[in-house]
Amino acid sequence: MTIGASSAATVAAAQRFQAAMPDMGASLLATQAMAAPGELLNLSLNASAVLPEAAVLLAMIATLLVDLAGEKAATRWVPPICYIGLGSSLVLLALQWNAPLEPSFLGSFLADNLAVAFRAVIALSTLLSLLISWRYAEKSGTPVGEYAAILLAATLGAMLLCGATDLVSVFISLETLSVASYLLSGYMKRDARSSEAALKYLLVGSAAAAVFLYGSSLLYGLSGSTSLDTIGLALQTSTTPLAALALVFVLATVAFKIAAVPFHQWTPDVYEGSPTPVVAFLSVGSKAAGFALALRILVGCFGAFDAQWKLLFTVLAVLSMTLGNVVALAQTSMKRMLAYSSIGQAGFVMIGMVCGTEDGFAAMVLYMAAYLFMNLGAFACIILFSIRTGSDRISDYAGLYQKDPLITLGLSLCLLSLGGIPPMLGFFGKIYLFFAGWANHQYLLVVVGLVTSVISIYYYISVIKMMVVKEPQEASDVVKAYPDVTWSLMGMQPLRVALIGCVAITAVGGILSNPLFQWANTAVAGTPLLQQAIALSSLKGLG
Repeated sequence: MTIGASSAATVAAAQRFQAAMPDMGASLLATQAMAAPGELLNLSLNASAVLPEAAVLLAMIATLLVDLAGEKAATRWVPPICYIGLGSSLVLLALQWNAPLEPSFLGSFLADNLAVAFRAVIALSTLLSLLISWRYAEKSGTPVGEYAAILLAATLGAMLLCGATDLVSVFISLETLSVASYLLSGYMKRDARSSEAALKYLLVGSAAAAVFLYGSSLLYGLSGSTSLDTIGLALQTSTTPLAALALVFVLATVAFKIAAVPFHQWTPDVYEGSPTPVVAFLSVGSKAAGFALALRILVGCFGAFDAQWKLLFTVLAVLSMTLGNVVALAQTSMKRMLAYSSIGQAGFVMIGMVCGTEDGFAAMVLYMAAYLFMNLGAFACIILFSIRTGSDRISDYAGLYQKDPLITLGLSLCLLSLGGIPPMLGFFGKIYLFFAGWANHQYLLVVVGLVTSVISIYYYISVIKMMVVKEPQEASDVVKAYPDVTWSLMGMQPLRVALIGCVAITAVGGILSNPLFQWANTAVAGTPLLQQAIALSSLKGLG
């Protein structure tokens, strides 16, 4: 009797499932425009929107295949494969600029100008990081193929995150970036500091992912959808305490990705312990993806909580600018100093986001592009110095100008740009952010930004003074034992190409910054999400 009853229950359940199937099919097809029977299988995927990511994916697969042939073949063929993949991705992104907008993959991805701009920053940061990686990998004896494949996987996740418009695609992209970042942080397996950095990053990152999932589940429960657009509409009429709790959880994850205080604890240890080229990528590529995520979710979903999240971001920005720049004063390691500097730089970028105006958003995009060149230029100099000396202590840079004038000049220009000294590119980026903040009456943020910029100039110039002003007899022991250096334009190594390119753009880009201003303004103008937020902000201002 029990078996018969069980069978009857099973049959009844199957009948109920079959009866529900038409409704499930109808709900799926309801998301699509009416199409001819032969077109239903297409489902409006619009896969051309992710062609830049496809180029990166193909390069990653080719890298893994070449790596199977042995380390000698990988050393020869992996660099050109990466250059071709990332170069093709940048060309495809340029072709998407100002293209007609069409949602892709059932509305889970959108290649608007904002996504194109941030994806270009990430792809370029990976390209420059790889240029400064080969010599480092050769010196440390690490496999090139695996390293490049993992870095390309992180790039793929970061690029997809910039255009993700669905909670599922956001989470998958976020975890692709995060897991690859954990692997890269611990890539120097023989180095205890690298393993420690990876473990800390993994633990904190896993907690952040769990918090984001919990916040996402609340948003899904409130709206009945995973689409960010639908969630934003639902929250307009459902400003409940549960929605506010979801905002806090999502904001915590965003703050972790951009390394904002007080979610920054992982940053100094990970920066100090990880391989330096990995730190270069994390400082730009991962941070750019974090800000793209912040714009998508906070501006797109939480319009009803506009005042609340902007207040929280104001607090995070003030704390990040203050703590990042003050604690950097006491650092003795170059990488730890740049870690705290990056926390302060995130605070500056957050000024543009709090403004919520066209100038504010454009200043964010512009500063991320400027930060790409000045920060990677500084890391290229640090890598070149560490390859020749094995040190990253600030005191060991004493008297460096006597032995290596090019590193001294390049590092000085990049640090001055990070400090916001005219006429460097960083000065124009900061002045645009402060101008946008002042015009939007964000006086506290602008004043704190100006004061902390002055503080940052002190520790940047301290490094320059250490390199330049020391007398020959006061040079560090490391510099005294520095190998002879010969520079020639013919046959220049990739690391030197990246160094000279970043330094040149940092130095000259400020004077010729008008194209960058126009690019940033076009990125904002060609993004409906931001234009809608700007219009709502203007209406609230008038009201």
